[in-house]
Order: sequence, then structure tokens, then C-alpha cells
Amino acid sequence: MSEMREAGLTSKSWPFEEARRVLKRYQNAPPEKGHVLFETGYGPSGLPHIGTFGEVARTSMVMRAFREISDIPCKLICFSDDLDGMRKVPQNVPNQKMLEENLQRPLTSVPDPFEKYESFGQHNNELLKKFLNTFDFQYDFISATEFYRSGKFNKILIKAVENYDEIMSVMLKSLRDERRETYSIFLPIHPETGRVLYVPMKEVNSDNSTVTFSDENGKDWTLPVTGGNVKLQWKPDFGARWAALGIDFEMYGKDHSTNTPIYDKICRILGHRPPEHFTYELFLDENGQKISKTSGNGVSIEDWLKYASSESLSYFMYQKPKTAKRLHFDIIPKMVDEYHQQLRAYSNQDFSGKLNNPVWHIHGNSVPKSHMAIPFSMLLNLASVAGAEEKETLWGFIKRYQSEATPETHPDLDQAVGFAVAFYNDFVKPNKIYREASEVEREAILDLRDKLANYNGDLDAESLQSVVFSCGRERFDPLRKWFQALYEILLGASQGPRFGGFIALYGIEETIALIDSALEGKFL
Repeated sequence: MSEMREAGLTSKSWPFEEARRVLKRYQNAPPEKGHVLFETGYGPSGLPHIGTFGEVARTSMVMRAFREISDIPCKLICFSDDLDGMRKVPQNVPNQKMLEENLQRPLTSVPDPFEKYESFGQHNNELLKKFLNTFDFQYDFISATEFYRSGKFNKILIKAVENYDEIMSVMLKSLRDERRETYSIFLPIHPETGRVLYVPMKEVNSDNSTVTFSDENGKDWTLPVTGGNVKLQWKPDFGARWAALGIDFEMYGKDHSTNTPIYDKICRILGHRPPEHFTYELFLDENGQKISKTSGNGVSIEDWLKYASSESLSYFMYQKPKTAKRLHFDIIPKMVDEYHQQLRAYSNQDFSGKLNNPVWHIHGNSVPKSHMAIPFSMLLNLASVAGAEEKETLWGFIKRYQSEATPETHPDLDQAVGFAVAFYNDFVKPNKIYREASEVEREAILDLRDKLANYNGDLDAESLQSVVFSCGRERFDPLRKWFQALYEILLGASQGPRFGGFIALYGIEETIALIDSALEGKFL
């Protein structure tokens, strides 16, 4: 056994803990299907959002860990529930009136409001696949519409008819009294209107696998449950899908957690062992509200990638998945800097340390080196004081600070410079708030100015940090109030990088000029 595999079998990182649970399923015999199957589900009722990325990224991390500790092949299925009826119109798409007219029709039967694809469901599926491909996820895509209509689901649907009463018993226990009266696990799709109907069944016939119901106008219909004529309600569908595909692992948001016993029972009734599951906490927007596809709130995938790398997004997704996290723009610089800190630490870690490092779960055994010679947060502050509208402005300062650095030798730094300019112009510049210095703050800042004017040392971040410390040590308790004052008075921000490093990057003369302008009130 390799040392890396041995470390993986005891690693306390959450993907390895999940991978070991999956491996335990097959400790006595390998899977009959020849591989272990991971699944992520997607409801294409709106445009894919960053939470969808998180689910696939995290599942891929568990798969990577599984491959490290096992030789059993594994696959990922991305299942789109696109036969679901469109229950409400997303507010962040065009052609609202047309969508209103198509409510309750399957998403793959609703015309595409963007007029690019045959249906709204296909449009959202293509967006999903596009971004999964952008991040090089390895997966098989399954459309529920195709799954139902092609007959691949027929065997389980027939079994659901045969076990209708038992499945209904599981479901009815979870419903309120008024819902029980009209509930059925089957949702027929009206042969004429094409709408998904939420109606009670008059008869469920196990002899010919049909259901009989009355539509809104009182007309009776009898339809086979096979071939896409009906779909399962979403809770039974979960368990039935696990049974039909032989799923071994699926993760989903906390809002599903109370339904897990229902999914498991239905899967067992249909003759299959439920998968291992992992429940993650939800993503919240800056106001603490759940991120939603239909409302389009929160940071989108495109938003994040405008201001930071995909690796920093994956790093964010790795962090504490069982803790609710606010997903807003302010966290992006922190994630970028922490990601590169972990990259720098990786090469000096032992096998156990490497497998506990988030970057292994992003890159596997091909972890790149970081060329981020300057923290992203410092680039943002430099962009702020320099009023950078383009990358070349920042590179002028960077080359003076690190003469050997070029966009070609430091590609990730060059990428970060572009992100910093975009982030500065969109978020920092419109929200800069300067304040006047108090008497003691003015005294300390003037002391710093004098010491910088008489400084004869190297343009070294640590030496300059000591100078900054010396000006605040006797005047501020706690000392962080001194640095907060520097950020708010000189940079118009509430926080920032190590100030000695900022001076080394921006320049001593330039910092003196910045101090003069701030104390003269030019920024107020």
C-alpha cells in the first residue's frame, strides 16, 4: 500500500471521511455494476447558480478521495429534473408573459425565453453542461425527460405501481391532513394540454401499470405510467432514481435533510440499498437569505470568475460544508489569498498534511506552485491608491518591487492583477469612505511620515513594517486600532494588507505623498 493511500485511509478531511463510508459499502464484494456511482441533482427551474457548482465540486472532491483509497472505478452522474412542471416564473429571464402562459408544463416543453434552444429546460441544461465543462468536471449527464420517455425508468415505475400502497403509506405520514386527500406519488402529464397535473388517482392498476384520474374539467383519463406519460412527485422520484440507477453517494442541501428517511424507505421498497448521503448547509446572500435560482440573488458563477480564479471558488466550496456561509463579493479577496497560502504550504507537508490541505482536493496529485508574489488584498489596495484602470498601472509598481516578475513568469499574478483592477473598479472605487484623523491618529501618522522621509534602509516589507509598528506601539491599545486608522484615513477602507508590504510595493515617496494628501483633507 502506498504511503498516500495509507494517509487517505486515516485522513480527517471531510472528503476522505465520506469516501471511506462509500468504500465500506463494498468491503465484502465489489459492486455488481462494476463501478461506484456518485450523483448530483439539478432542478433546471432557473439559471444554474453557484450552489450547483458547489454540489458538483464537492462531490468531485469525494470522488477524488475515493480514487486515492480504492481501485474500484467510479463515475459521476449529473441528473437534471427537467420533466418537472414549471411552478413559477423566474424573475431574472426575459419573455415573462410567455412563461406565464406555460406554467405547469414540463420544463422541456416550455419554449426557451432566450430563443436559443428548443425549450427552457434544454437552455438551462446547456448552461449547466457548459459551466461543468469549463471547470473540467468529468460526468455523465442524464435528462429526466429522456430518462422517463426512453423507457429507462420503466422497470422502476412498474415496480412503483406494484408497491403503490406501501409507498403511499410512507408519503402520507409526512403530509398534512388536507394534502393527504389529493396526494398521489404519480403526476400525470395531460395528453392535451401537456401540463403536469397534481390530482388524486381514481385507480392505480398493477395488472397493466396504468393510472386513472380526472382532469380539471372532470374528464377521466387512463394513462400508462411508462414512456413519459407520468412522472413521480419529487420526493418519491428521489428514492426511485437512486433505485433505478444504483446510486452509491449523493449530497444535497440542508433543506432536504428531513426528507432523507423518506427517500431511503422508497429506495428500499423498490428493491435497492439507499446511497450514502451528505447534507451540506445552504449558501446565503449578503442579507442572510438563501440563494435561489429563480430569484437570482447572491453571487453568480460568472460574477466570481470576473474577479477571481475558479480555483479560489473551489477553495471556498471545500471550506466547512456543514456550516452555513454567506456568499458575497467581500469574501473573494480572502479566498484568493488563502488559496495561495495553501499552495505555498503544500510542498513542505508530509502525506497526511497534503491530504488535509484543500489544494489537494482541488488539484489531486498535480498541485501547481503559486507565483502570487503579492497578496490579492494588497493588489486591491494598490489599485485603490493608484486609481488603476488597467493592468499596466499595477505592473509598473510590481516590477519596481520585484524586478524579476513579469506576466509571462508569473501568470497567476498577472491574472490576479486583471481581477484586482476589475474588483477595484466595480466594488472598491464606488464604496471608498475616508475619514478625518483624530488628534492622536494625526500625531502617529505624522510620525510615520517623518520616519519614512528619513528612512535609509532597503525597500523591504518587514523592515518597513517595523517602522509602522514603532509609530503606533505606544499610542494605540490594542495595536490593531492603529492599522485600522491607516486603512480608513489613507486608503478609504476598513481593512487592508500588512502596511509595511504596502509601502514597499507602492513606494516610500508615494506613501509620503499619500499621507500629505490625506492629512490635508483632499480625500474627504
